[in-house]
Amino acid sequence: MERRVVITGLGTVNPVGNNVKQTWINIKKGRCGIDRITNYDTSNCKVKLAGEVKDLDVYQYIAKKEAKRMDRFTQFALIAAKEAYADSKLEEAKINRDRFGVIVSSGIGGLGTIETEHKKALVKGHDRVSPFYIPMVISNLAAGNVAIELNAKGVCSCVVTACAGGTDAIGEAYRLIKHGYNDIIAAGGSEAAITPLGIGGFTSMKALSESEDITRASIPFDKERSGFLMGEGAAILIVEEYAHALKRGANIYAEIVGYGSNCDAYHITAPLPNGEGGGKAMQLALDDATISYQEIDYINAHGTSTPLNDKGETAAIKTVFKDHAYTLAISSTKSMTGHMLGATGAFEVMMCVKAIEDSFIPATIHYKVNDPDCDLDIVPNVGRKKEINYALSNSLGFGGHNASIIVKKYQGE
Repeated sequence: MERRVVITGLGTVNPVGNNVKQTWINIKKGRCGIDRITNYDTSNCKVKLAGEVKDLDVYQYIAKKEAKRMDRFTQFALIAAKEAYADSKLEEAKINRDRFGVIVSSGIGGLGTIETEHKKALVKGHDRVSPFYIPMVISNLAAGNVAIELNAKGVCSCVVTACAGGTDAIGEAYRLIKHGYNDIIAAGGSEAAITPLGIGGFTSMKALSESEDITRASIPFDKERSGFLMGEGAAILIVEEYAHALKRGANIYAEIVGYGSNCDAYHITAPLPNGEGGGKAMQLALDDATISYQEIDYINAHGTSTPLNDKGETAAIKTVFKDHAYTLAISSTKSMTGHMLGATGAFEVMMCVKAIEDSFIPATIHYKVNDPDCDLDIVPNVGRKKEINYALSNSLGFGGHNASIIVKKYQGE
């Protein structure tokens, strides 16, 4: 028998806040977390802006000795997971640790450590790299460290599906719990790729905006959009079986009711021009939830601020939602955070949860120039109050990966 799946804990570190409370306050205010890059010197680089995590004292959350043995992406994941774990009151709960799992995505893993240790190897020799080099850089070690910290002995894996990774991590957690393999899973994503090589790679493939105007750089659905801006951070959600959550008296934020995942099988970086693959993922999620497209109140769009993505995603929404596409609200929080790659999907599912809880739809900020190809209600510049029963989050990644998740307002038994 299929089981109901709910969300009982939230945790995040991202460009607009270092915890969930601070993040939601700033998202509601439409505050932009994008600024000039401080992680390294950009004097000889075309891209000057990104969404960095700010004012985070890592040692407040992780012992100094341990933190130094972790790449930045793992630190982010651990901090977010600890917040979600505490929020879910799992510290106080008597649970079967063998049925408590972790699924944390990362698209790139420990890129900063790779760069640092490679420089060291060129000077001192490759045998002199850190003994912690490998466990610092491999993408699954965020999940591994979270599992160790939380004493989670169930499934432990890392979904690597580029920009769809965080959404797929939550989707896989939902399926594993729905079908009885685990009772609780800490699921989400983490990324820290604002490095010279990371930004340089995306710059050379013409994916990033080179604008130096913070208000005109990450501008989803705007006609003048010219590429995305890199973000960094983590978002972890505690996904739990409904009866298990009820039994221990957990606070239930929302229910996960639908998940769809597929592939364009078209191009290594470009989406299908008409957004067909993303549209099919949305329809798969609707079918899984057994609801009509007319019941969706809000879509947190992938909305990257690239010419192809925003046009294709708009076309896909029109195909799936028909006339309702023009009446539902659609926004991109990447206008505030930038694109957090493997973490972004999890963060955006979290934003859907908060939107439902607070009856508030975040804005797509810095919108200015209308694009006829992106003519839906993108909630421009100012968020709005609205009762939300169903929200859908889209993630579309390099390699043609598409993922959509539907969350529902929790209304009891």
